Amino acid sequence: MTSEELEKLQVTKTVDARGTACPGPLLEAKKAIGTIKPGDIMEVLSADEGTKVDIPKWCAKQGHEYLGTIEVSGYFRIFMKKH
Repeated sequence: MTSEELEKLQVTKTVDARGTACPGPLLEAKKAIGTIKPGDIMEVLSADEGTKVDIPKWCAKQGHEYLGTIEVSGYFRIFMKKH
């Protein structure tokens, strides 16, 4: 998805893990995914570079859909859809 398409998504849950280092953002995402329904979109905010790789890998392993990442000033916005 393009950045513009990602910006327009209806996000059900935002996980702000900007204050944690690896593996914190992934652990926060794992906790939060249980609080949303299949088809819902979750956004993970992280300043940790490794999260850009960890979240898509985890999505593939768990069967969730990784939608894309937007890099903003000092952090990343990573989008995924629960399946």
